[in-house]
Formats: sequence, structure tokens, C-alpha cells
Amino acid sequence: MNTAEWLHEGHTRIMGILNVTPDSFSDGGSYTTPEAVRKRVAEMIGEGADIIDVGGESTRPGFKSVDVNEELKRVIPAVKLIKEEFDIPVSVDTTKTAVAEEALSAGAFMINDVSGLFMARSMTELIASKEAFCCLVHNRKEVLRVTDTIEYLESVCSELESIAAAAEKAGIRHESIILDPGIGFAKTHEQNMMILSNLEHFRKLGYPLLLGASRKSVIGNILGLPPSERTEGTIALSVLAAGAGFGFVRVHDIKENKRAVLMTESLKSFRRERRGAWTISR
Repeated sequence: MNTAEWLHEGHTRIMGILNVTPDSFSDGGSYTTPEAVRKRVAEMIGEGADIIDVGGESTRPGFKSVDVNEELKRVIPAVKLIKEEFDIPVSVDTTKTAVAEEALSAGAFMINDVSGLFMARSMTELIASKEAFCCLVHNRKEVLRVTDTIEYLESVCSELESIAAAAEKAGIRHESIILDPGIGFAKTHEQNMMILSNLEHFRKLGYPLLLGASRKSVIGNILGLPPSERTEGTIALSVLAAGAGFGFVRVHDIKENKRAVLMTESLKSFRRERRGAWTISR
């Protein structure tokens, strides 16, 4: 995998969500057969996905953890199918080392660990030994009761820095780490809003950033809509992420978010060029 190609600053990649689960909050049960996986992946690629993120265990509020063998049965066939039939990078959303190991062997290039590597310490050694990429998500065991915006943002940044430092100490390459502020994980609605309204704050961490807010409850709380009707809210957040320089947005609705991100990037490019011309003319 070409680091410069996938993680270069100034471009936002579209990570398409493929939940091969019966119980995910938005699309559970939709992609649990090879035929459904094949059709959906083809659709996502056609709509502009840059990466497919396969998940075999729901992380919705109140989810029940699944047995490792069950998660393997869900995830690995999907990864193999995608790698055999399509030309697109695959990441796997898992906290289980056994699942990650099998997924990497099947052709996945990245592990998206919503535990921030805290639930499975052995995950760091695996990712380091395979020289794989990883996305580390801010996810505390309990909500931090902080209501001051700056104080809260600094606490999230500090914890993300600690997660990344631990990963590097275990041998994971700096250039292989992506950080995610963890919308919806151990956060109140107000704290989610603090993060979303200050995404540029996380640029100081010095790592590529991913925003995973697609169809989440923070959107539903504002718009009063069920998950299936939160596309426009997700697009708004993808635009903010692209504007703030995030390297990835993880979304369900590929086409709509891809177009919004491309438009945002075009405007950013135009602004940079015109600012340069304005400075020279003065």
C-alpha cells in the first residue's frame, strides 16, 4: 500500500461501510449473503468508494458482543470475496485479534479498531508484525463529565496522543496510524457536538484523521429522523471533515458524500489558488 497515495494531506477518501451483521443500527441484515455483498460492493465502487470497511459485529449503543468464531464466519468470506473479485482496498472493523489476523491474511490492508487497541492488547503486536495500517478510535470506558469545550477537546486529543504513542511503542509505524475522534463512543450529545463543531482542532495531532459519524444518533437528535433518513445530515458532517482536512470519512451513502467531498475540495483548491494570486498582486 502506497502511504503517500492513501494518506497524503489535502484529500479526503471515502470509506464505504459494509456491515455483514444481522443487527447493525442502520443496515443490519442487508448484506449477509455472498450475492448481497457482491452487489453492494459493486455499487459502492461505482459510486466512488476508495476503501471498503467490513464489519462483523455491531457497535451500536447496547450491542451484544459476538463470539470470535461467529465474527470470523461473517467477516472473512466477505473479505476474500472482495479481494478476489474487485480491485479496491479493504479494511476490517474489529476489536478481536484473531479476526484481524485472518482478515489481514485474506488481503485486508487496515484494521479499524473502535477500542483504540485497549480491548485487545495483542492487536498492536499483530499490526506491527504485519506492517498493516490501523485506525485507532477514541473510545473511553466511561463518559468523561466535562462540559467546557476547550477542556474536552484537549482531553480527547491527549487520549488520542496516548493511544498513538502506545501503538508506536509496540512497533506500529507512525505513517500507518489514522486517528478517529470517536463520534458516538462514550460521549454525550453535547460532547459529540463539541467535536463536530471543532474538527480542525484535531489537525494538531499530526496524524491522518477519520470521521465516522454516518447516520449516527447525533444527527438523529438534531433532525428528529431515523437512521435511514440521515443522509443529508451525514453529508453536512462530511463537508465539515473535508474542510477541516480529514483524510477519511466513513459513510453508508457513497455517491452523495463523494460528490459533496469533491465539491468541498474543489472550493478549497480554488481558494488556495486565488489567495496566492491575491498575495502576489499586492
